[in-house]
Amino acid sequence: MSDRQRPLRSAQWFGTADKNGFMYRSWMKNQGIPDHEFQGKPIIGICNTWSELTPCNAHFRKLAEHVKQGVLEAGGYPVEFPVFSNGESNLRPTAMFTRNLASMDVEEAIRGNPIDAVVLLVGCDKTTPALLMGAASCDIPTIVVTGGPMLNGKHKGKDIGSGTVVWKLSEQVKAGEISLHDFMAAEAGMSRSAGTCNTMGTASTMACMAESLGTSLPHNAAIPAVDSRRYVLAHLSGNRIVEMVNEDLRLSKILTKEAFDNAIRTNAAIGGSTNAVIHLKAIAGRIGVDLTLDDWSRVGRGTPTVVDLQPSGRFLMEEFYYAGGLPAVLRRLGEADRLPFKDALTVNGKTLWENVKDAPLYNDEVIRPLDNPLTADGGICVVRGNLAPNGAVLKPSAATAELMQHRGRAVVFEDFDDYKARINDPDLDVEANDILVMKHCGPRGYHGMAEVGNMGLPPKILAQGITDMVRISDARMSGTAYGTVVLHVAPEAAAGGPLAAVRNGDWIELDCDSGRLHLEISDEELAARLAENDPTAASTLIASQGGYRQLYIERVLQADEGCDFDFLVGCRGSDVPRHSH
Repeated sequence: MSDRQRPLRSAQWFGTADKNGFMYRSWMKNQGIPDHEFQGKPIIGICNTWSELTPCNAHFRKLAEHVKQGVLEAGGYPVEFPVFSNGESNLRPTAMFTRNLASMDVEEAIRGNPIDAVVLLVGCDKTTPALLMGAASCDIPTIVVTGGPMLNGKHKGKDIGSGTVVWKLSEQVKAGEISLHDFMAAEAGMSRSAGTCNTMGTASTMACMAESLGTSLPHNAAIPAVDSRRYVLAHLSGNRIVEMVNEDLRLSKILTKEAFDNAIRTNAAIGGSTNAVIHLKAIAGRIGVDLTLDDWSRVGRGTPTVVDLQPSGRFLMEEFYYAGGLPAVLRRLGEADRLPFKDALTVNGKTLWENVKDAPLYNDEVIRPLDNPLTADGGICVVRGNLAPNGAVLKPSAATAELMQHRGRAVVFEDFDDYKARINDPDLDVEANDILVMKHCGPRGYHGMAEVGNMGLPPKILAQGITDMVRISDARMSGTAYGTVVLHVAPEAAAGGPLAAVRNGDWIELDCDSGRLHLEISDEELAARLAENDPTAASTLIASQGGYRQLYIERVLQADEGCDFDFLVGCRGSDVPRHSH
């Protein structure tokens, strides 16, 4: 079908000569839009998560202008609209709490408005999955433009990574290694420019996921936010989205099971955040792809981590881009026959392999050869057992190798408040080989599943020179964090999961090689402990909340299911009942 033959979705609003068409066009014309802009041109929505309260995305007004230039140049007409901006740095209790809310905003804004395609302006951690989830539920032509990472942080003449340096310096303060003054002195130098975290945190990980899924142009993930090439990419994305309308290249043609396999393999190679496990599951659920934790084991395990970036390695996102960025990683995987589906389609109309097979690679230290990896097996480790029947995850590239097979005594915190109240107590009964366990920090228990899973170690342990312990919880952790941390235990404690039954002094075995997480008590004892829990506690908790919080607790799925709302799973398409004025 040629461009002229294919009816535009926006024509349902602007393409008629009746009363409704009159009104839709007339109201839009109060912005100074001439009549010819409504004559068969694709209307391109620019979905903008700009907000001064989301500092990662605070430069998006300028980014949007470059997208608009590209749309106009290609013969489309751009219309920018705001959506909920869930920034991780300021939003309490966590931006994950509002990820699904933002996705609902995006979905209904796309479906209810006269647009033929959409450009998603994303950056901060949860804005990327939220916007992709909402767009996937509508399935119109879609392209992702990321805001890019900030410049390298600087402190005492050295590069420091956003997020990662906070965890490191905070532990050094608690251990008495540096003063509080030294800690505060790093604050201004950590965030020197517009953009997202400059480590391989969740924002950079999800930017890489968007690119490896095929939903963005090559190099979208790594160009620094203040690099002029970021604006060139935005312009070219505006060009391309108009062509995608003419080709009817919808998200469902890009987001296939094969694309998700490519993303899982990529996540292992880059040392990506564990948060990607939850977000990819949620995105897949919206487009109708069956993605499970088993896919992470099937595709990811055995893949070397070759990107030497903090928090797993040494460098930052600037060096990653200058070394060749994600196309260089994908080329390296493909040449070793480690890219699962080279023929997966991407938004520029080419296959993933066509986009990267000739990609330049400038630095073997930053993007290592596969035979000299940062971590030999960097795939997300999925563990199961009587403590996590539905699974839990661990990031090998950020863990201590010696602790990935470990047996220790449980030191239990009932919730995050209990942890904060007791962790610094010099009388805390804890030894270096123990396992820290924190409950009630999952999707329902700590609404939104906050990034508190990487519990800071007790000062009495840090004073011994110990920098890592096994930690287990139903929480998440920041992608900028590190350590041997077992996360996303499912079902969570607040949903009656076995984690709720762990007591101080219990012995726990972690074996990442065999994928095992085992609480060393009998099945009968476990059942008896769980039976002691008050069955009315959960319903009482829900009834006391009200508002969005109550909706969240009632309808959120568990971590292994992507933490989406149960009623949002699935693709509902872009059709909307016509309204007659």
